[in-house]
Amino acid sequence: MLGLHFVWYDDFPKSEFHSFNDGAEWQQMDKVGHFSTAWYISRFSGGTFKWAGVTPKKSALIGMGFSFGYLATLEVLDASNLEWGFSWGDLGANTAGTLMYFGQEFVWGEQKFKLKYSFHNSGLADYRPDVLGEGFFGRALKDYNGQTYWLSFNPVSLIKPETKFPRWLNFAVGYGIDNQLIGDGGTYVYSTSGGQVNFVPYRQLYFSLDIDFEKIPTQSKILKVIFKGLNFFKVPFPALEISQNTFRMKPFYF
Repeated sequence: MLGLHFVWYDDFPKSEFHSFNDGAEWQQMDKVGHFSTAWYISRFSGGTFKWAGVTPKKSALIGMGFSFGYLATLEVLDASNLEWGFSWGDLGANTAGTLMYFGQEFVWGEQKFKLKYSFHNSGLADYRPDVLGEGFFGRALKDYNGQTYWLSFNPVSLIKPETKFPRWLNFAVGYGIDNQLIGDGGTYVYSTSGGQVNFVPYRQLYFSLDIDFEKIPTQSKILKVIFKGLNFFKVPFPALEISQNTFRMKPFYF
């Protein structure tokens, strides 16, 4: 937190503690990001305590509390910056993400619904690199137009725990946006020597298949670690996109 304060927050003008409403910005993609981050931190910290021998439900409670406290600290840092403030929407998304983790651990003792991430170069960061990022890693973090967040699960195992259907083959529902270059969702006009280009933002809903690497049977501890890391990403598969009242088939989407 100290490092983040001096590397990031210290460069912006300060103000008294205040809040602001950013619920309508970026068509809630930032809130989905907060939700996913809270779930991942909860799962990582809770899983660490479970590995150390703490009872499953107690470790889930600790993981949820650790994630909530960590992300709430970021909101407090935001609250003292002049350009933005404490976001109740972010806090709500953080809370929902921790509850998604805890609820599944409490009921099933495992995460049957997993959150995943995918990214492709939207090409829009070239128009506003200061906002949407420069370079691959900068764009992967900042360009919401190239990001997709997925809810991945095995529908058969939810209904019938004992089944011959592959437990590692999942169905995934994704959410993304496109053509959004400013936070408030309005039309962005980019002027060129030959005229102007209008960018009108819109939402995207995706349906696809996915692989749950953690469900692939293996006795190798190294592979288990690798599989858990790979499970952060949605596996590229054909996907059906629904946007602008139109169906589009993506032969290979990431």
